[in-house]
Amino acid sequence: MEERTKKKTFRSYMYFWFGQLFSLLGSLVVFFVIFVWIADETRSPLMLSLASFINLVPLLIITPFAGVISDRLNRKIIILVVDSLQAYLTIILTIFFILDSAEIWIVFIFLGFRSICQAFHNPTVMAILPSMVPQDKLGRVNGIRYLFLGIIQFIGPAVGATLLFFVEIKYILWIDVITFMIALVPLITLKLPQLQISDDLGQQNSFVKDFREGIRVMKNVPGLLIIMLIAMLLSMLTQPLMVLSTFYIKYIHGGNNFTLAIIQMVWQGGMILGALIPFFKKQWKNKMRILFTGMIVINVGYIMHAVAPIGFFPLIGTGAFIMGFIMPVVNIIVITVVQTTVPHEKMGRVSSILNTLMMIGSPLGAILAGTLSEVIGVSFLYLLCAIIGIIITIIPYYFTDIRHVNYDREIGASNSLVSKI
Repeated sequence: MEERTKKKTFRSYMYFWFGQLFSLLGSLVVFFVIFVWIADETRSPLMLSLASFINLVPLLIITPFAGVISDRLNRKIIILVVDSLQAYLTIILTIFFILDSAEIWIVFIFLGFRSICQAFHNPTVMAILPSMVPQDKLGRVNGIRYLFLGIIQFIGPAVGATLLFFVEIKYILWIDVITFMIALVPLITLKLPQLQISDDLGQQNSFVKDFREGIRVMKNVPGLLIIMLIAMLLSMLTQPLMVLSTFYIKYIHGGNNFTLAIIQMVWQGGMILGALIPFFKKQWKNKMRILFTGMIVINVGYIMHAVAPIGFFPLIGTGAFIMGFIMPVVNIIVITVVQTTVPHEKMGRVSSILNTLMMIGSPLGAILAGTLSEVIGVSFLYLLCAIIGIIITIIPYYFTDIRHVNYDREIGASNSLVSKI
């Protein structure tokens, strides 16, 4: 009976997740066409970096509180509210474009409010996963998630570039609303697990206390804080690549929207293939060696972007493929360790802290990307960031005990410690 319930819950999660994928597709198309519009309107790397900064700051500030809220309130309601608000915001922006009244500052405001919605959406969806999927299937399900995320992110830029060739942006924005309506069906029809929240007033702790509790839980996972610190720095260093890719491809290498879409599709194609590895491989040995080697290889792909001769897109595409291929392996190992060592009722606050630590350098990296590229050039900035990324990956591995951590041995001990908090 219990096994049947687990299978039913697992199927329900996959049904819910596929609905979320449709919504994500619409968001990716809108995100792609908006950044192309900003690049074409301004032809300024500084404006692109400012747009990314505005998009990232709300995520950084709100995500920790959003994680705590997702552990206290009905997660289904949270997702329903923020997804609905995001759809309404897209409708409002579409009206501005229809009236030919869209300005850069209006688009920036839209990106900021949209980011607030994502700050609540992301940790809530992540927190639902371990409560609906058996622990022994988490690694494989995370592989499935990354596989389909890669497919959607592979399709998104292609759809955006194709639509821009045939129709104006004011028509493309409606896709976000349509995909929201599709995702609404499983969200409304499914019954998601309810958390058991104590009615004792003494247990209704402040946000600050809940945040500190999440940190304490993380400390009991050996090496996790060190990994997150490295991830935070690498996130800051890769921001120039993320923020300036549109400007780099179109206005430095002379590409067009389709060239930009193809490079992004190659990146996502690498992610799809990379996601297949943890999907088929159930057990991972030497996780630390894989993590740190993967981080170095990602930066090698970064260097290939930087040294590519003008217009030599095959080298840029190869670098993009390498980065995309390795990222799922690195990310899935970290996420699976977290999900198998953190209790379900604390998953929201811990996942939000993880997201915060990984994002904390992103706004700084985004705003510096535009400023520094104006001074030293985009290509040299890429090269400098990649070299620094390799250095900060090698130093902790060889000068701390992180390389000796064995998660296969430590997970049981970590769980017993966490359960006492």
